[in-house]
Amino acid sequence: MRFLLDAEQRAFAASLDAMLTSADTPSVVRDWSRGEHGSGRALWGRIADAGVFALAVPEEYDGLGPRPVELALAFVELGRHAVPGPLVETATAAVLLDKTERLLPPLASGETMATVAYDSPYALDGDAATIRLALSPDALHLSPGHGPVRPSLDPARRLTPLAPGGELLTPTPPVEQALTWARLTTAAQALGVGLALLDKTVAYVKQRTQFGAPIGSFQAVKHRLADAKTALEFARPLLFGAALTMEPADVAAAKVTACEAAYATARTALQLHGAIGYTSEYDLSLWLTKARALRTAWGTPDECRALVVRGGGRRW
Repeated sequence: MRFLLDAEQRAFAASLDAMLTSADTPSVVRDWSRGEHGSGRALWGRIADAGVFALAVPEEYDGLGPRPVELALAFVELGRHAVPGPLVETATAAVLLDKTERLLPPLASGETMATVAYDSPYALDGDAATIRLALSPDALHLSPGHGPVRPSLDPARRLTPLAPGGELLTPTPPVEQALTWARLTTAAQALGVGLALLDKTVAYVKQRTQFGAPIGSFQAVKHRLADAKTALEFARPLLFGAALTMEPADVAAAKVTACEAAYATARTALQLHGAIGYTSEYDLSLWLTKARALRTAWGTPDECRALVVRGGGRRW
């Protein structure tokens, strides 16, 4: 099987990378962590203008999709630049709101952002989202509001309880389909986070010296970075293979592989940076905390492995 991105897909990723590089996302992340959403909403609008959210919305509702391969490609770049906000949840909401004409077009255009609480009272960024969905196996409600923000491991991922009740959108929500899309975009975001951590660590070990030589010249350091690179590159084809099939077990395999690779890369990055890696003032922390949080978002590693086993067959 020829398994390569075409020129148009590569150009789309490159344009997103260029746009996000110029946006100074670390300062946007720090604003978002303080509950100051102005710069984050402005960036959200630019991402929407690039067509990212429209990739999850059907064409009849002003979208471009659903196009999971291109969406995964976009989320790798969003993770690489640590973009804050309920990105995965907004893409997931597009699946849950299938045929809800009044809510889908503004979601595709970036006019609104959505969050989803699945079998939990808490949702990500409920204070910033304008569409708050409470999802359970037998109901999808449009929540009327939210409670106070709770602290989170990743300061840029702000947890809020959703107010109970609200409009019942459907008693038969497509839960499995929504979980599949959430795990695919989480996997893509984690892969981007891991790639960013690796790039930043490689740059750091080239300029930090010890015993008169860059620490990157030491064999032990090279081995750690090579292991991280190998794990991330193994995750990449799993991710895009899962985006092609959109089988729940394939997506679960991609999720657990990408998130574990990103988490292992975060541990390597932290060790090679030394104490400076722990400090919140140093930008590396923005990616370190995200790698840890994404690992258990929308399914723990054990839950995803169990789904892979139950799915049977050959995984990518």
